[in-house]
Amino acid sequence: YQNSQTEPGSGNLCGSVKRSKQVALFSQPTARALAILDLLMANPTQAFGLTEMTRRLNLNKATCHAILTTMANYGFLVQHPQTKAYRLGPSIIAAGNAAFAQFPVLEYARPELEALQSDLKIGFAVTGRSKLHQVLLALYGQATPLLDSFQLGLRLPNTAPLAACFTAFSPARELEAWLSRAHEARGVYDEKLDQKLRVAAIGIRARGYEVTLRTKAEARLTAELSRIHSAWSLAALEEAANQFQYDLCDEFYHLDRIDPKARYEVSTISVPIFAYKEVPVLCFVAGSFDKSLSGSQIDDIATRMKESADRVTRLAAGQETIG
Repeated sequence: YQNSQTEPGSGNLCGSVKRSKQVALFSQPTARALAILDLLMANPTQAFGLTEMTRRLNLNKATCHAILTTMANYGFLVQHPQTKAYRLGPSIIAAGNAAFAQFPVLEYARPELEALQSDLKIGFAVTGRSKLHQVLLALYGQATPLLDSFQLGLRLPNTAPLAACFTAFSPARELEAWLSRAHEARGVYDEKLDQKLRVAAIGIRARGYEVTLRTKAEARLTAELSRIHSAWSLAALEEAANQFQYDLCDEFYHLDRIDPKARYEVSTISVPIFAYKEVPVLCFVAGSFDKSLSGSQIDDIATRMKESADRVTRLAAGQETIG
């Protein structure tokens, strides 16, 4: 990617964050309903009564009861007749199936990831991306302590240095937005950080995969997620995820040059999957490395992952059939 930012102080957000931030539209009632769904998705084997729900989500009891009743009436929740506790309902299953039908690449990914986990004896995750978030979609085996602290559907910021595997293979305008969000989060344009992140994106694109290293920030986030999970709070979760992104900017996170003979404390190896457009729709993420890896081992794992990812891409594009 060409470095297209102007000099700091010029007024361009890529060179300076002096431009005022736009205020995003926000609906509090919608956020409350989504918080309920998030809590239930994060605890798929549990049901929650009204009192526990209000305590965990810090909601007014009358407000929470009205939302729960409405969602239950439309089948998004089911209430147990004796305990009165709520769990996810059939309308959520229908919604999930409809989403799955519009996103069949996940079905092609499943057998590939199961085979990878069996052959390589490491855990895997699948991540997706929205405009502002990287979303955990699936886990196969023990991925990493960090990813295992998350439940399906939960999010990390799509802000540098996170989600680099998506950004590195996306149009340049997405790279600039990704970098700008990182500068905004820090409240100031940081030229050294900007250059470090651009180098990381260039390296990932040239190599075909992303390698991240273990960091103190990851250890802190893992501990914080464990704490939050026992006392659920979407606000605390978002704050912890944003702090993680902020802290990573100060650490050696991306492995840019790989020496085949050197050994590295690897956190994750990620490869992109392309389907409908020439941009990634998913990423395969390998983790749970119980010891350091040599550069040659990293490349061997990534090569095998890329073979599977390329096969999923061809299947999703109709260029190959399941045999």
